[in-house]
Amino acid sequence: MSVPDPREGAPHVLDPREGASHVLDNPARASLTGPHARFAERRGRILRYPVDVSPWLALPEAPEADDWADLAALAGPGAEVPLPGYRGELPDGWELTMSMAGVQLVDDGMDAVPEPAAVRLGPADVPEMLDLVARTRPGPFLPRTIELGTYLGIRRDGRLIAMAGERLHPPGWTEISAVCTDPAHRGEGLATRLIRAVAHGIRERGETPFLHTGAENTTAIRLYESLGFRLRRRTAFVAARVPVPLGQSSAKPAEARAL
Repeated sequence: MSVPDPREGAPHVLDPREGASHVLDNPARASLTGPHARFAERRGRILRYPVDVSPWLALPEAPEADDWADLAALAGPGAEVPLPGYRGELPDGWELTMSMAGVQLVDDGMDAVPEPAAVRLGPADVPEMLDLVARTRPGPFLPRTIELGTYLGIRRDGRLIAMAGERLHPPGWTEISAVCTDPAHRGEGLATRLIRAVAHGIRERGETPFLHTGAENTTAIRLYESLGFRLRRRTAFVAARVPVPLGQSSAKPAEARAL
């Protein structure tokens, strides 16, 4: 079956059969074959992060039957897998479970500065980070996501109230992700301060920040554009369920959320 396009008529969506012209067209693959190669789990031409690190995985530019078989074997029968940006045909037996419009934005002159109130978060902070993410739902943040890069947070009276950090890492670029603020402290500019601080660290390495969000998340898009991000590309967050052969048990289903 063909994956429906949730952005009817929208331009600049990479068809996997056209070939990637830029590392940001397939950022997970560029990350897992580059700076994040140490995380890569591979079967054939399929690459993914460990399931407790990130849901991102990377298909080859033109997946063939063997690639889908390798993905099914890697994920397990009945598993729900993300297919970010995929616009081709799903093989027989695969069930489309999510298709949501998304956007990719890149830094285009942001005022990136350190944040004096921000502290670097580490493994001991992960339980609080998971709690904040569960309450604010900025996108997936898993027990080992913190290993992907620098995460900064702001505390009040010892309590974590806002955070942001780094996720995908294609050569020359770093994604800003998990931007979230405790609902009781929204409107205080904490997200803006943390985005600028994370971007400052990225720029200090000679790299350029980028990010993803849902196309309907107009509040976030307005914030990012006001900070100096510009739209680079419209994409889609797609997920599908691996077929379950007759007589075989399903793998424990994964939660599909926007990447």
